[in-house]
Amino acid sequence: MNQPRRQARNVDGIVLLDKPAGLSSNQALQRVKRLYRAAKAGHTGSLDPLATGLLPVCLGEATKIAGHLLGARKAYRTIAVLGATTDTDDADGQVLLERPVPALADAAIEAALAPLRGRIAQRAPVYSALKRGGEPLYALARRGEVIEAPVREVEVHRLELAGRDGARLELEVECGSGTYVRSLVRDLGETLGCGAHVAGLRRLWVEPFSRPRMFTLEELERTAGAGEPALDALVLPLEAGLVGFPEVRIDAAQAGRLLQGQRLRLHGGVEDGPAGEVAVFGPDGRALGLAEVDAGLLRPRRLFSRAAMA
Repeated sequence: MNQPRRQARNVDGIVLLDKPAGLSSNQALQRVKRLYRAAKAGHTGSLDPLATGLLPVCLGEATKIAGHLLGARKAYRTIAVLGATTDTDDADGQVLLERPVPALADAAIEAALAPLRGRIAQRAPVYSALKRGGEPLYALARRGEVIEAPVREVEVHRLELAGRDGARLELEVECGSGTYVRSLVRDLGETLGCGAHVAGLRRLWVEPFSRPRMFTLEELERTAGAGEPALDALVLPLEAGLVGFPEVRIDAAQAGRLLQGQRLRLHGGVEDGPAGEVAVFGPDGRALGLAEVDAGLLRPRRLFSRAAMA
């Protein structure tokens, strides 16, 4: 007999999930969504099934800022294995070519890493979530279609050799949005003349969560056994995802008009503050939403409709 479906509820905030290996980001997201009985949920940038580490899961109204977290700076630790290239550029793929690994001094590895730092042109992996004609490239690749993966400009802030054990290199990476660590490892291997693929990948942090307290699925499941209040205590307020955003603070009367979709003329020195997209906070310090400031005029863009703000 089928179990009755539990009714979804409104829960707003961000869960810092420590994604396990073997699950896609969407599978991990759905597990968290079911645990919280959340009406809405979204993640902030896919991790490959092989990868582990920080996957911020946005619940409820926090989904409105997921796109901003997607574009944030991120840090990874990866294990690159020299001597073999695969069709996915990681250990989950089929080996395409094996080559001997030459004797490499650390200086030679450093010379190969140097061109991969800074603003670089990077070819995405063929097996990636980038879309062509509305379909992800990995779906086309699995059908055997010939794919020319796009070349995009990305930012690599830091790329360092952290350790080595024979043909295995441990690398630390800090990068901007759209950067594929698999592509960095693939290109490093080609520069060294022996090929390489990713054997392990862990996301360490995503701005603004630079020192995250992550929770595994097992920890969340155990906490759920103590009841939803205990589970909800692990949710960060959506304001935590707005750290680093330019801020505009308004009074109660202005907040009332803004939440009705009205534009506000800013005065009292606020009009000389940040321009462009800003996070708007009410007099109680709670975030009201995202807006745009232009010539002293505050225009609402994405407002939060949390019941607690009514």
